[in-house]
Amino acid sequence: MKRLRITVEGIAYEVTVEDLDAAPAAAAAPVAPVVAPRPAAASAPKPVPAPVVAAPAAPAGAGSVPSPLAGTVVSVAVSVGQTVAAGELLLVLEAMKMNTNIGAPQAGTVSAVNVAPGATVTEGQILVTLA
Repeated sequence: MKRLRITVEGIAYEVTVEDLDAAPAAAAAPVAPVVAPRPAAASAPKPVPAPVVAAPAAPAGAGSVPSPLAGTVVSVAVSVGQTVAAGELLLVLEAMKMNTNIGAPQAGTVSAVNVAPGATVTEGQILVTLA
């Protein structure tokens, strides 16, 4: 084990570093960080505004397919009048660089497609309606 002093942005820390390639040493007592005072020029952190909370979505009807998350529509795999089986792919959403397949919750006929590729949707927004 080695004890080192590291300074980051004007704050000094004493740390213990273990060399994993060296033979094990006796356990050392924990070392508290040594904190140097900040320069007088440092300003206080600015408050962060509270996040905006969207209004809850309207309750979905029996044949409505709501969005499980906020995101962007990548592709729509169905059209109005098309018959779909339970679990069949309706559309693909992208959120945080991950694609999510949205499947039909039940068998039926597509009576409305409320989104198009490239559209931004909110959680709970009705994407497709099945009859």
